[in-house]
Amino acid sequence: QVQLVESGGGLVQAGGSLRLSCAASGRTFSSYVMGWFRQAPGKEREFVAAISLSGGRTYYADFVKGRFTISRDNARNTVYLQMNSLKPEDTAVYYCAANYQNYARLGREYDYWGQGTQVTVSS
Repeated sequence: QVQLVESGGGLVQAGGSLRLSCAASGRTFSSYVMGWFRQAPGKEREFVAAISLSGGRTYYADFVKGRFTISRDNARNTVYLQMNSLKPEDTAVYYCAANYQNYARLGREYDYWGQGTQVTVSS
């Protein structure tokens, strides 16, 4: 069982930055591929980024490449999402998720989810 708690969301102006954190419980954090997803009002949940078990590989949705960076600290059981050059269309609830061993872009492949943190980007 893995419990995930996101933090770091908030209100920011366009062009600004935020760093999201996701703290995981349990002793097997390093056995999980970690992902970030987001869901805007009236839209489906979408993949944002994922990171491999050791952090050596990262994967991004095209719309965040060059702006967002995912990282993890296995000693702290935490995954991060650094978001720069934010745009109003980045406004959404951001969720972190854990997938045992395997990389995936589909939300249904992930085993555990956090409660989400709201990110609002004003124009």
